[in-house]
Amino acid sequence: MGPLVARLARGGQRLRQADRARPWVLDTAVVALVFLMFCLPDLLHGGAGDGDGPRRFRLAVTRLPLAAMLVVQAGLVLPLLWRRRRPMAAFTAVAVVFVVQWSLGAALRADIALFIALYSLALHGHPRQLPYACGVMAAGMVLVAVRISSAVSVWDALFFLLSTSIAALALGLMVRIRRAQLAGLRERAARLETERDQRSRLAAATERARVAREMHDIVGHNLSVIITLADAGAYATDAAPERGKEALHLIGDTGRTALGELRRVLGVLREASDVPATTPELSPQPGLGDIEALCDGVRTAGLEIVYRTVGEVDALDRGMQLTVYRIVQEALTNTLKHAGAGTRVTLSVIVEDDRLVIRVQDNGRAGRPGPWNEEGHGLVGMRERAALYGGDISAGPATGGGWTVRATLDLPPQAGAR
Repeated sequence: MGPLVARLARGGQRLRQADRARPWVLDTAVVALVFLMFCLPDLLHGGAGDGDGPRRFRLAVTRLPLAAMLVVQAGLVLPLLWRRRRPMAAFTAVAVVFVVQWSLGAALRADIALFIALYSLALHGHPRQLPYACGVMAAGMVLVAVRISSAVSVWDALFFLLSTSIAALALGLMVRIRRAQLAGLRERAARLETERDQRSRLAAATERARVAREMHDIVGHNLSVIITLADAGAYATDAAPERGKEALHLIGDTGRTALGELRRVLGVLREASDVPATTPELSPQPGLGDIEALCDGVRTAGLEIVYRTVGEVDALDRGMQLTVYRIVQEALTNTLKHAGAGTRVTLSVIVEDDRLVIRVQDNGRAGRPGPWNEEGHGLVGMRERAALYGGDISAGPATGGGWTVRATLDLPPQAGAR
C-alpha cells in the first residue's frame, strides 16, 4: 500500500507541475470531457427529453433544433475554458445561458456545466461572490422545478436540484480549505527550515566567537610571556649565560603549555568521525585553582605578583571559575605587555554576598596606554565573559601611578547562599 500511495503522490505532483506550466491543457481537457459525456449524447439522440425518463417528463420539455442545441451547448460549455482564471465571469455566462435555455423549456445534459462553474467559483473565486452565486443558483433551480412541475413534484425537484448545488458548492469549499491548509503547512515547514538554518548559523557563529576568545586568551598570554622571556634571555646572554639558558628552558616550557592548550581546544571542535583511534587526552578547562600556576608562569617573565582570595572561591561553579581565570589571564597579559618586567601586581579575587570582584592593580609607569585603548579580541572577550554573569569591567590609571582593572560579576543565588 505504501509504494502505491507514493507513486500516486509522485504522479499528482507531476500533474500539478505540468498544470502550472500549461494551465490551458487542463481547462481544454475538462471542456472536451464535458462535451463527450454530456453534449454528444444530446446531439445523437436529439435532446435530454427524448427517450429519457418517464413519459410525463418527456412531454414537459421542449426539443430544440440541432443548430439551436449546438449554440446552447456552446454557451454552456465554452465558458468553462476560463473557469479558473475568471471564475465569476464563467459562472455568470453559464447561468445566463442556463436561464435562457430553461425559459424556452429545453432540457440538456450539458446543464451539468452550471454545477461545474459553481464548484470552480467556490474553489477559485472570491468568497464575497458566493452569496450572489448562491442566489442565482437558487433562482435557476426554482425555474427548472417550475418548468417540470407537470412531470415531477416541485418540492421533490427542488430538493434534488438544491442538494446537487449544495454538494458542488461544498466540494469546492472543501478542496479550497484543504489546499489552503496544505499551503500553510508547506509555508510553515519552509519557515521552520529557515529558522533551523538560522539557528545553526547562529550557533556556529557563537561557537566561533567562543573559540576565538579561547584562542586569543591562550595564544596572547603565552606569546606575551615568551616574548618577554626571549628579550630577557637576549640581554642576559652576554652578562649571565646561565640566566639566558634558563630563559630558553622557560620559553620551551611555556610553548609546550600553549601547544597543549591549543590541542585541547581544537580537539573539542573535531567531529566524532574525524577523531582517530588514538584520541589525545583532554584536560578540563582551567579554574580558580589554576590561577596560582598562571601567576608562577608570569613571574618567570619578570612580574612580581601578590595573589590573594577572599571568601569561598572554591564553591563557584566551573563556568564562573573559567570566566575569572580568563579575565585574570587577559589582565596579566596586558600588564606584561604594557608595563613590562619588574612591575609589581596585586591580584585579588573577592567573593561577597551576591557578587564576585576581581581587582588587578600594578605600579607600572603612569600615563601608559591601557588595554581599553585597544579594540581587539582581548577587550571584547573580557566584556563578553563578564556580561555572561551580568557583570561589567572598568579600567583606568590608579592613584599614585600604575593601572587598575576591576571586574564585577553577579553570583548565582546558590553560590551567594554558600
